[in-house]
Amino acid sequence: MTLSGRLGGAQTPMLHFIQFAATRAALAVITLIMVSFIVFSLMELVPGDCAERYLAFKNTTGAQISIEDIEAERVRLGLDKPYVVRWGVWIVNAFQGDFGDSCILRLNISQLLGEKFWISLLICLTSLLLAYLIAIPVGIISATSKSPIVNNSLRLVSYLGLAMPNFLLALMIMLFSTMVFGDSLTGLFSKEFRDAEWSYERVMDFLSRAWLPIFILGWSATAFAIQTVRALMSDEVGKLYVLAASARGVSGRRLLWRYPARHSLGPIINSLGFDLNRIFNELPIVALILTLTEAGALLIEALARSNDQQLAGAIIFLLTASIVGINFVTDIILALTDPRVRRSILG
Repeated sequence: MTLSGRLGGAQTPMLHFIQFAATRAALAVITLIMVSFIVFSLMELVPGDCAERYLAFKNTTGAQISIEDIEAERVRLGLDKPYVVRWGVWIVNAFQGDFGDSCILRLNISQLLGEKFWISLLICLTSLLLAYLIAIPVGIISATSKSPIVNNSLRLVSYLGLAMPNFLLALMIMLFSTMVFGDSLTGLFSKEFRDAEWSYERVMDFLSRAWLPIFILGWSATAFAIQTVRALMSDEVGKLYVLAASARGVSGRRLLWRYPARHSLGPIINSLGFDLNRIFNELPIVALILTLTEAGALLIEALARSNDQQLAGAIIFLLTASIVGINFVTDIILALTDPRVRRSILG
């Protein structure tokens, strides 16, 4: 074989991988565009446009609003333009991090969210990390242990995590903390740090309180992940390739981690985006109980109280973008770590 032929053969797998990554990136962008269309359409389907809702809100404060005022507000907000044009402007601005103004609060949404969304995302990601740091070893032990005491104990803990709602756990911890320590542990910051600039003291104050929503959100996520890991491991342990490796003298932890655990973790990695979405879905209720001032609380406020669809749409779009980004990263990680996925890509 010539040198050029050998170089071409070496480059082919890399080209396949680059094509795979580019395809996944393109699908991620297309997904975001489709989601943005759905979110924007839902915002538009709400009875009354932003001008009417805002001026109706002003009317409740005693201001006299006329039809001319509403039409002038529509022109100012660009609501007199065609639907497709407005959606195009919204999605272009959204990709640049500009979601316009809140319909009711009349504040810039990017400034209103500020650090709140990133704090929410950090809490959810940390809860997810905590869940899998516990669930992966516990699920493997549960699937491979022959001790009925260990199996039944782990199964009981898992079922308890699935059966007990997060809001009930939050109320129990708050009640216990109030009775024992005299502090309900509500909020993400103490009063003196709530509106302060970030500093070492504010970070430590945040960490002293953020553990509670992280623990509560990770409670059911851990239980669900244990069941998933246990089921995947139980399915892999009895397969022929594991028995063959055991016959060759591979045993103990080396056997578990090199064969069944490695193959079982692929679906776990691939479900990170789904699990993040499930945790964020539980965040608003937990935020309401713990009086957290972050994106989950703002989402509840926008959907259930103020009917501020612009603010709600921005939060949902940012969450979707985070999930799509995580799915893209997990696809790349799977392609690099799982030989089966890598062979299907590289041939």
